[in-house]
Amino acid sequence: MARGNWVRERLDRAASVAYLAKAFIDVIEHLGLRSSRAMSRHTARQKTTVALDSFNRDRKVATKKRNGATIQAARDAIPVPVDARLAVSRSRYEMRVAVPYRLDLTVSLLRRLSANVVDVLTPDGQYVRALVESQEPVIARISQVRPETLAVTLEGDQRDHRGALGRLRRMLGVDRDLAPFDRAAAGIPWLKPLVARMRGVKPPRYATLWEACVNVILFQQLSLQAASAITQRLIIALSPLIESDGVPLYAFPTVESVLGAKDKLLRTAGLSRGKLTTLRRVGDALAGGMLDEAMLEERASPDAAALLCGIKGIGPWSAAVILLRGLGRLDVFPANDSSVARNLARVAGSVPLDVAGVIEALRPQQGMLYYHLLLARLEARGELGCRYLTVQR
Repeated sequence: MARGNWVRERLDRAASVAYLAKAFIDVIEHLGLRSSRAMSRHTARQKTTVALDSFNRDRKVATKKRNGATIQAARDAIPVPVDARLAVSRSRYEMRVAVPYRLDLTVSLLRRLSANVVDVLTPDGQYVRALVESQEPVIARISQVRPETLAVTLEGDQRDHRGALGRLRRMLGVDRDLAPFDRAAAGIPWLKPLVARMRGVKPPRYATLWEACVNVILFQQLSLQAASAITQRLIIALSPLIESDGVPLYAFPTVESVLGAKDKLLRTAGLSRGKLTTLRRVGDALAGGMLDEAMLEERASPDAAALLCGIKGIGPWSAAVILLRGLGRLDVFPANDSSVARNLARVAGSVPLDVAGVIEALRPQQGMLYYHLLLARLEARGELGCRYLTVQR
């Protein structure tokens, strides 16, 4: 890299300890040790003195003659002060969205339940999430500052920021155009008022295919409350607590952390033997390259669903929800869902329903009906935009 070559060039010219001190001043200033341009050269020299003291103590540079060994020792002993973690930063970005857009409603769909400890909505309306991009998580804080703009603050390795921003765009559906759904819903009398109240909501998607699969598997044939409690215990058992400006966060467990966990730990969290086996099958498929997001993205939804159903424990309902919530496929609708049936009855009231006809009328974005029915349930429970979380140990 150009920066590394520049550092080595300066050190190669270090003919004396005095010149080496001057070289280190230039190196530290070049690498951005100063937190701002306001830092004085005197402060930089103080930091350099501390660095040189450590340098001389560890490598005894002052007692060595200027020869090849001294130069190599200098190269190997470049100090890295604690406050000079060059790749780590806290940066602010602006993210344009397709209007109308409402962050609170979109995050409500992403959270789904107040027991969610991964996707956090703070009292001031910020969405906070720990994203696992590489070795360390990137902490993301998002707020809506204008109808067409989200303010995004990322804290973590600067090299992960680009990936985190792309992931957040997908998760929050900022580019989705829902005009076809809006036009179709306007022709359904019992649905039109709900869509009007929820104007601006966008279809969210889980951060990863793995996260989508875990959530779907854990919610199979269980009540929402029971499944959410199990999910919460699993996350807390496998992920360390992260404190970010007073907000408790948990990163979603990785494939590796689940595959490496003992069965006893996962069973203690509440997983049945069947769910545990299915989770491991999916984890093995993802870790072994037999399944990935690209394989699903390149297929039409029926073919992608068939690929998912090839994994034992994943049926048509599970495949539909994975495609909807994990890949943002709006041309699918989870059929034979008891929760969806109850929410349909809540919204439509006494109006006779032809569910198949409604779904057909909403194509190709019938998946938005699923999301609006979920919003109706949250609205009825007083949890729309819910900003609290309950940790169940």
